[in-house]
Amino acid sequence: MNLSPKMSNLLIICGPTATGKTKLGIGLAKKFNGEIISADSRQVYRYMNVGTGKDLPVNSNLKSQISKSSHFAAKLKTKNFSIGYYLIDGIPVWMLDVVEPRYRFNAAEYKECADLVIEDIINRGKLPIVVGGTGFYIKAIAEEIETIGVEPNWQLREKLQSYKVSELQRMLEDLDLERSRGMNESDRQNPRRLIRAIEIAKWKLEVGNGKQDKEIGSGISENHKLPPQYQASHFKHFTSILFIGLTAPNDVLYRRIDQRVEERVSAGIEEEIQGLLKRGYNWENSVLGTTIAYKEWKDYFEGSKTKEEVIEKWKFDEHDYARRQMTWFKKNPEIQWFDVGNKNLEKGVEKLVRNWYTK
Repeated sequence: MNLSPKMSNLLIICGPTATGKTKLGIGLAKKFNGEIISADSRQVYRYMNVGTGKDLPVNSNLKSQISKSSHFAAKLKTKNFSIGYYLIDGIPVWMLDVVEPRYRFNAAEYKECADLVIEDIINRGKLPIVVGGTGFYIKAIAEEIETIGVEPNWQLREKLQSYKVSELQRMLEDLDLERSRGMNESDRQNPRRLIRAIEIAKWKLEVGNGKQDKEIGSGISENHKLPPQYQASHFKHFTSILFIGLTAPNDVLYRRIDQRVEERVSAGIEEEIQGLLKRGYNWENSVLGTTIAYKEWKDYFEGSKTKEEVIEKWKFDEHDYARRQMTWFKKNPEIQWFDVGNKNLEKGVEKLVRNWYTK
């Protein structure tokens, strides 16, 4: 079937974990001459395959890196980024295994890499299909985010880790009262989001004053000492973006999550972590300590919890993550939702995409 691609169309498939987003995306890529861009903040890490659910074919290799001919090549080489794809069921899936687990990969870097991939896909006349559950990564691709170029300030974050929520709230109010008042109650009670808001507020003050805060260390590179508009994107806008969301009632979703956890235990998550530890990664010097499916095993490897306790905690953490994902995605009114329990799910999605892509 020959379709006439709209050269700046973007299809996004999002939703909570364990809803079958990648499977749906690959099916649509086959029908609409597309390629997949993963939007998963942990699948970007090498050697972390079982726990992050990459589902790579046996003996598969990263193919066709595009970094050598890009304007981003020097940075990619310096940071040891790899931008390529794996063939999964015959479809290229990009943005897997980009960095090693010690590297603190952030949304700004994800956007830079993903923009290159999307540009490459569109230039070859294909449909880019973003698939994943990391809401901010998806937002970074689909929108112009004013503060995405504000690099993480690790010294500030470490300093604020010990602060109480009430102290963080007061600090943000002092720095940026408007931003503080604009946060919803959930974000106002979330230490991580409060710290990020403080980080951004301090960045704005430093840029406005033309100086850096020596006490906390700014973490701002030269190309960010500009008006707060991130410049990495190759596209100021897409002609059209279609958001498809997959969801399920909580009881159904939790059962799917629990089954997937059991499958990953059987697939060798314990052995994968042992391999990572042998490579020199641990819960302090890498993302293992902050990543669901890995962080829960720390106490087991240190002898203070049983495997059964680890698996139970892992399931609980996945349930909590799925709830947080839904809270994020429900804020986007553009998402057209499909229940994964609907037997006509694939037909309904295909009809929607066809009407959108060929009109």
